[in-house]
Amino acid sequence: MLIFRFSRGVLLAALLTGALALAGCETEEQKKEVLAAKIREKTSIKDQSGDPNFQAFLNRLRRAVSLRDFETLASMMTPNFGWRLDPPGEGDGVFAYWDKNNVWPELAQVLKQPFASNGAYMCAPGEFVAKKEYKGYRAGICIYEGGWRFAYFVNN
Repeated sequence: MLIFRFSRGVLLAALLTGALALAGCETEEQKKEVLAAKIREKTSIKDQSGDPNFQAFLNRLRRAVSLRDFETLASMMTPNFGWRLDPPGEGDGVFAYWDKNNVWPELAQVLKQPFASNGAYMCAPGEFVAKKEYKGYRAGICIYEGGWRFAYFVNN
């Protein structure tokens, strides 16, 4: 009888402890939401338009575009640089595309516009970030491997 009472007491204590532990745990959905928020926070950048490093990068980029300095531009781009939405264009071929379609003036003009934070990117023109229905060319710059890189220039 003593063993039965002891076992029942241990079982009851274990059940109560388990119930309390479960009550304090997050559900799988809550855990996923917390993780997604942490990822968004990590990948989102604050407005860096006034940052001296960003401004220095942007000035170098503007100069390379005005000179059509392919070597400097290539060194400033991400490996998967996006240059066309439909059909998607990434990586090599961007300079030939820009030449063929006379995109250089548009690129120079967009890079003169104010930049705004949009997720992991600093984007121009700022109107693209403010108005979701924006149509036209837009540029994105991001931090890649510890430094600023030109990530995309596309038109929709």
